Amino acid sequence: MKKFENFQSALRNLEEIRKCKEPYETIVLTGQVALFEICFEQSWKAMKEALEYNGYDESRTGSPRSILKLAYQAGMIDDEELWIEALASRNNEFHAYNEGIAVKIVSETKAKYIDMFEALEEKIKSNWISV
Repeated sequence: MKKFENFQSALRNLEEIRKCKEPYETIVLTGQVALFEICFEQSWKAMKEALEYNGYDESRTGSPRSILKLAYQAGMIDDEELWIEALASRNNEFHAYNEGIAVKIVSETKAKYIDMFEALEEKIKSNWISV
């Protein structure tokens, strides 16, 4: 499953931000926000791929929000509100030129989104794909 593999690679890259400490230089902060955005994009696409693989035809044309809702209903993710919050952060990424917004995205990523992504990876590996 190519999209799941892409998600796993993006997650490995994102996990590296745990090593970075504030205050962030502008280029480092921008890079960290971009890593979050890439990982989020790959995560919902991996969900979509796994749902399709398991016969959820309604996922074929879904937006990120609808895929998150379907993944929650299907039991792929446990905390729909957290994922919707992450989607809002991803959407806010376009305002990452604002240092306050960028620092907030990085802080939330370190505090909760990396764990959220890791839980998704484990759930897909153990319940949604055949290895």
